[in-house]
Amino acid sequence: MKRKFIFIVFLALLSIISGHLLSKASWIGRVGMTFFYKEYNFLKIWWQGATAVFIFLMLLFLLHDQLQRKLSTAVARSMHALLLLAAAACLYFTCLDFTNNLAHHLLGSRFHYGFYLIWCGWISIAIFFIFKKKTTTTIITTSSDKTETIDQ
Repeated sequence: MKRKFIFIVFLALLSIISGHLLSKASWIGRVGMTFFYKEYNFLKIWWQGATAVFIFLMLLFLLHDQLQRKLSTAVARSMHALLLLAAAACLYFTCLDFTNNLAHHLLGSRFHYGFYLIWCGWISIAIFFIFKKKTTTTIITTSSDKTETIDQ
């Protein structure tokens, strides 16, 4: 539990840094968000971007946590590895998009780094759960005539 809390604090700090970088789009990028891409106006305010990033990373964290709890160890690690590859692919395609699409290229490198941190956060979540040991819970029930142990 303590490791999860420390990791969630790490994700919160990563979200704050990412939100700050996303708010530092170039002047032409900010003008584009204001007039053409109004659905991304929340990224211009650092705490709104940080909140959106944190919610996204927490949803991914909860997904990985449920996979860890519900599946066997081998299957869970395979799923985490598969999701790690998906996050790496997202990072790669985001990098390609930012370098090849003129509208995205004009947003500036700080904005790009903010998005790269989002994918690095997902990669770190997958790695966290790949190396996390699966815990078992033992429930002992006693009654007047028998004692029963159930492993979950």
